[in-house]
Amino acid sequence: MGTWKSVNRTIFILGICALLVSVATLSGSYSFRSLLVTNSFCDYVNPLNEGEARMNFEVVIRKIRQEMDELKNGTLKESSLSEILLRHSAFLADILGLIESMQALGPDVENATVDHPLVKLNHQSDVPADYFLIEEIRKYVRVKPNRLGKQNFMGANGTFTSIGHACFAMKEELEEYMDYDVGEICNDDWKLAQKLMVHGCDPLPRRRCLARAPRLYTQPFPINESIWKLPDDRNVRWSGYRCKNFTCLANNGTRKGFFKCADCFNLTHHEMPRWIQPTDLDPETNTTADFLIPEVLKIKPGEVRIGLDFSVGTGTFAARMREFNVTIVSATINLGAPFNEMIALRGLVPLYLSINQRLPFFDNTLDLIHTTRFLDGWIDFVLLDFVLFDWDRVLRPGGLLWIDSFFCLKEDLEDYMEAFKVLRYRKHKWVVVPKRDKDDDREVFFSAVLEKPPRPF
Repeated sequence: MGTWKSVNRTIFILGICALLVSVATLSGSYSFRSLLVTNSFCDYVNPLNEGEARMNFEVVIRKIRQEMDELKNGTLKESSLSEILLRHSAFLADILGLIESMQALGPDVENATVDHPLVKLNHQSDVPADYFLIEEIRKYVRVKPNRLGKQNFMGANGTFTSIGHACFAMKEELEEYMDYDVGEICNDDWKLAQKLMVHGCDPLPRRRCLARAPRLYTQPFPINESIWKLPDDRNVRWSGYRCKNFTCLANNGTRKGFFKCADCFNLTHHEMPRWIQPTDLDPETNTTADFLIPEVLKIKPGEVRIGLDFSVGTGTFAARMREFNVTIVSATINLGAPFNEMIALRGLVPLYLSINQRLPFFDNTLDLIHTTRFLDGWIDFVLLDFVLFDWDRVLRPGGLLWIDSFFCLKEDLEDYMEAFKVLRYRKHKWVVVPKRDKDDDREVFFSAVLEKPPRPF
């Protein structure tokens, strides 16, 4: 029994030694402060001392393994208790001496004078995860190395998850968004998520919680009914909206929501005639800024098959184009009303996308891009350049860019028209008409159908 007690005591002592070695190893690479605070993750280690510290570390490991082997082989069973204690006292003294030497070789964080190119003057880390406190966002932004230690089928050694650069300027909002219980229902925070997107925190990080859904979700209407019929109110989460049902939106009873699309939910009277019948004729000139779908498709008979509608609406343009066997993806966000849910419940494809983000399509793939009453006189000229060149990127040679009722002040018209001319597209349709929905006659509508030329010219 005495021998077994000494063996257990020996194992306990060896465990303490292993713990001390681990602590000493960490102290050689990181300060204790770096484990608690995020602004000193990458403290500099003098390369001249690093080799000697590694050598001492290997000696410690070898001595511990040797001692454990002797325990396994039973070489200590014949020794007395006093001999065992004396032996292990010498062993611990030897180990502690090596640990102290490694600690002496480690960096002096408080008095360090050697600058390292990876260490900022303000001692902040370049590692994105170190900027946040919520563990979920820290886990998300860290690089995920491949488990097999080699390149994956995409040619990368790891997975580099991304977030928008403005996320760092909205730290509190993003941490609130990522503060949830893993595997549980997500918070009802869609409005917070959209606020982050609109202000440049886009793309948002993925989350490991279950998305909220309407409590009484019902089967959507069949496709032959859903296009021109208001959906069931139970299929939408109405939190964050003034209206709490589609009837309210169709009647526009609160006069709230996205002012450019105040009547978008009135499918029968407002939406059904659009792009099929002439509307909004100017009484003085008998002209309109609204082109009809049949006359635009005649420009490229049989060539327009797929496209993008970058507007704020309920998907009526996509619904009408569907009647001409053209598939349209509708890019929009929920500005004051559930536009994305409405588009999906009509049997069409919504793309939840802000103007801040690069289009998620490959180069030269789309036949048509249409936009109406969204990119208007509020937009900065430099931003408009970036948007138009991104649209040019995804349009195929011979593809059509349909600018539908772009409005601005008269004095700004020439500047905006020059922005479109920079692309050197072929003009198929081009019209400017007065905007007469207000008493002020300073605004005009501009519409055009332009064709992307083959390149190089």
